[in-house]
Amino acid sequence: MEASPPVLDPRACLAPGRFVDSDHPAVGAYAAKALAAAGLGLRATERERAVAVFLAVRDGIRYDPYGISREPHDFLASTIAGSERNWCVPKAVLMSAACRSLAIPAALGFADVRNHLQSERLRERMGTDLFVYHGYSVVWIDGGWQKVSSAFNRELCERFGTKVLAWDGTGDALMHPYDERGERHMEYVHDRGWHTDLPLADMLATFEVVYPPTIVDGSVTDEAFDR
Repeated sequence: MEASPPVLDPRACLAPGRFVDSDHPAVGAYAAKALAAAGLGLRATERERAVAVFLAVRDGIRYDPYGISREPHDFLASTIAGSERNWCVPKAVLMSAACRSLAIPAALGFADVRNHLQSERLRERMGTDLFVYHGYSVVWIDGGWQKVSSAFNRELCERFGTKVLAWDGTGDALMHPYDERGERHMEYVHDRGWHTDLPLADMLATFEVVYPPTIVDGSVTDEAFDR
């Protein structure tokens, strides 16, 4: 996947949006808790604060590909901040909103990816190994944009034998193409660009074309993700 051009003005990525509601008290509290957990004080740099938020979202919310909703309320960062399990798009929304609440410009990026390590139950439900609108955050640090995926928590990566995605605020951190055994893991196949807020209507409309209606049925159980 070719890199998205830096077409977003960082100043436009500081204001709250409908879904990236960075001015909501719940988002501010989430960001403050992330900084406290990292032991950061008032003199922390933007990079240190952004990394603290990344770690909080990555490991504090377990990845759950079965939690897809059609309700706009479920995609608000202020709602996501109270969740224990969620999938890549809501986690990216929360990370970007938390960064904005700390005066760090952030937006959302999307791509279609092939996940070669999905469970058989998930593949059966989706009917494909193509994940459209995989969501990640783009964060402005030291005069440049960095692409960061907070989707997969550490415990899940260790269970599946995939590499834990780390980020130190000095470059992109997107999904690894290969797992710990050298087998194919994640393949970025189509870039859907960067957005200041979540294009929910377009995303759900694309889901209707690519996936069966049951994609939004959260009642499915899958031991690979339920442990």
